[in-house]
Amino acid sequence: MKKIIISLIILILLSLQSLKADTIYFVDFTYILNQSKAGKGAQDFLKNRIKTENAKFNKLEKKILEDEKALIAKKNVLKNEEYKKQLTELRKRVANIQKNKRSFIADIDKKRSESRKKLLSVLNPIMKNYMKENNIKILVDKKNVLLGDSSLELTKQITDLLNKEIKSLNLK
Repeated sequence: MKKIIISLIILILLSLQSLKADTIYFVDFTYILNQSKAGKGAQDFLKNRIKTENAKFNKLEKKILEDEKALIAKKNVLKNEEYKKQLTELRKRVANIQKNKRSFIADIDKKRSESRKKLLSVLNPIMKNYMKENNIKILVDKKNVLLGDSSLELTKQITDLLNKEIKSLNLK
């Protein structure tokens, strides 16, 4: 059993020796996706859309609260059937707003996911080409690196190449 463990350790050390430290680099994918022109533009578009839609939803919710207060104030004046009818209508409006809100959130999540996929589909060939041109064997995400020399970080170079390749994701 000891021979097997020693053999594995020697094998691992030999394979690490063959990689050489100068062929391993790292990039900050989060930074690239969020700070590239296309990524930042997509985020700004989605944030503005969320802000606009939230304002609309808040306005509708405020109107419903006012209508609810008015209905409660009229409760003693209205007949029981009329009161129940208006209350049911109010509840339908609330349910409709909640449904529209859930639909909007799902749409935003879908657009965010699609924009990320689109950005990654452009980014992957750029990184592969950069690795090939610069004889890089391994490219690691910065979040998985415990310590590393800053000269081994390629985030800026990859971001610049991505910015040259794609300016916008054209979300609508």
